[in-house]
Amino acid sequence: MSRNNLENLVRIGKLKPEPPSRDEIEGLVRSGRRRREDAANASLNLESRFDLAYNAAHALALAALRYCGYRSENRYLVFQCLVHTVDLPEQSWRVLDQAHRKRNLAEYEGDTEVDLALVEAMIRVAGEIERRLASHGITGDDIGP
Repeated sequence: MSRNNLENLVRIGKLKPEPPSRDEIEGLVRSGRRRREDAANASLNLESRFDLAYNAAHALALAALRYCGYRSENRYLVFQCLVHTVDLPEQSWRVLDQAHRKRNLAEYEGDTEVDLALVEAMIRVAGEIERRLASHGITGDDIGP
């Protein structure tokens, strides 16, 4: 973890320090895991799988940020911080960058053209974030269903 970089984002008003809540973090991990698993369901249409994979990655990325004691209201920044919160490699972060752009096109311009390769890459990256959280003991299993 690179707390100095996160503290720099606090200084410029991009992040807010907030004590971590284990219940919130565990809930985000559970939500992320369920969405990631559902995104892998090939019987769903590709746009739904994209939405599930994107939101899985976001929930897991937010869990990582909250684990470190910060909060952001900016979805993109939550993804960018993964380099500092769970030491996510740049190539994995680039998948989320591409997904975020696609999500914005779908959300704000109605362009829902996504491809299977991106969906599969997002599912893989979400799993990578989840494994990195688990290495810190954050699994989503500690609190009921």
